[in-house]
Amino acid sequence: MLQPILHYGIHFLVPILIAYLFFKKNWKIAALIMLSAIIIDLDHLLANPIFDPTRCSINFHPLHSYYAIGVYVVLTIIKKTRIIGLGLLIHMLADWVDCLLM
Repeated sequence: MLQPILHYGIHFLVPILIAYLFFKKNWKIAALIMLSAIIIDLDHLLANPIFDPTRCSINFHPLHSYYAIGVYVVLTIIKKTRIIGLGLLIHMLADWVDCLLM
């Protein structure tokens, strides 16, 4: 019961909270951009089976790899891509917490 609450709470509530706290002027747009990072889950379509509740996404799917996470860190450092980078890293955090709770 705790795992889905934490997983989806991080996926959806944390981006909104971070947007509201750190991007006050345009928090709704920042939240929407960070929430849109969920699109990287399209790489799950490359897996067989597509969904496996016992599989850890981190370093299994291409857009969840350690190399991709390194790119997301760089995106967060660059001012123009900071918000999308944060969204992607928050997504990775949600999936990492999911892996820990498996």
